[in-house]
Amino acid sequence: MEKSAILSALAAEVEQGRLIFPTSANTAIRTRRMLEDPDCGIETVTKLVQADPLLSTKVVAVANSSVFNRSGKRITDVKSAITLIGFRTVRNLATVIVVQQLSGRHAKSEKVMQLWKHSAHVAALAQVIARRITHQDPDTALFAGMIHEISWFYLLAREDSYPGLVDDDVASSWSSDEDLEDGGELDCEIKIGTAILNALSVPQPVIEGIICMWEGYLAFPPTTLGDTLLFADQLAPVKSPFVLPSHQTGDDIEAQIDIMTDKSTLSEILQDSAEEVKSLTDALCG
Repeated sequence: MEKSAILSALAAEVEQGRLIFPTSANTAIRTRRMLEDPDCGIETVTKLVQADPLLSTKVVAVANSSVFNRSGKRITDVKSAITLIGFRTVRNLATVIVVQQLSGRHAKSEKVMQLWKHSAHVAALAQVIARRITHQDPDTALFAGMIHEISWFYLLAREDSYPGLVDDDVASSWSSDEDLEDGGELDCEIKIGTAILNALSVPQPVIEGIICMWEGYLAFPPTTLGDTLLFADQLAPVKSPFVLPSHQTGDDIEAQIDIMTDKSTLSEILQDSAEEVKSLTDALCG
C-alpha cells in the first residue's frame, strides 16, 4: 500500500473516532490518567510509579540528570525522585511512556529505536534552547520534544493492520522527497497526530507548538515553542528516520541563529550546555 493510501486510511479511522492502541500503551494510559487525579498525594503517586517498572526507571534516571539534580547527590528511590522533579514532570514522563509503548511489538526495531533516540535529543536540546534563546518554559519544551514524533510511533504500531508498512520498499518512501509538496499528506499526518495528543490530554499550547513544528515554518527571531522545537530538531545529532520537508533541513541554522544572539553564539550556548544535554538524553534513552 502506498504512503498516501496508508495516511488516508489512518486519517479516516481518526475521523471516525477510532484510535487503536496496543495493550501495553493502554496500561500506560490508565496509569497516566490516575496520576492526573488532583487528590493524588506523594504516597499515592509513589505507589503508582513504582507499579510501572519502565516509568519508575525513567523517573529516577531523569531525577539524576544534571538538569534536575544540581547537587549531584545520587537519587536511588522513587519517592525522592518524585519530590525532586515534581508531579508535573512525573505526569509528563508517564505520557512519554505511552508514546514509547505505542509501537507495540516493534519497540525494539531499529527504526523505532532511532525514532526514540531522535526524540530524546530533540527534547534535551529544546530544553536548553527554550531557556537560553527563545525564553519559552523549559519544562514544556522538554515535554513537547519528547512527544513530537507521536504520530510516527502510532503509524509503526499499525503495521499489523497494514502489512508491509515497515518493509524496506514502503518504509523507504517515507524518506523520499516525492510528493512533499502535496499538502494532503501533511494534513493527514497532522490529523492523526493531533487526535492522539488530544486523546492523551496533552495541553492545547503544547499541541499547537508541535503542529507548528510539523508545518515547518521557522520564524526569525525564534520566539515560540514551535520555533524551539524546529531548532532542536535541526540540531539533533540523531535524525528521524522519516523525511522532513526540505525547508526544515537547512545547514546554515547556526549562522542564522548566531546573528540573532547578542551575547553568545549558538555554538557557545550548546558547548556550555553539552553536559546537561548528554545527561538528560542518556536519562531519557535509558
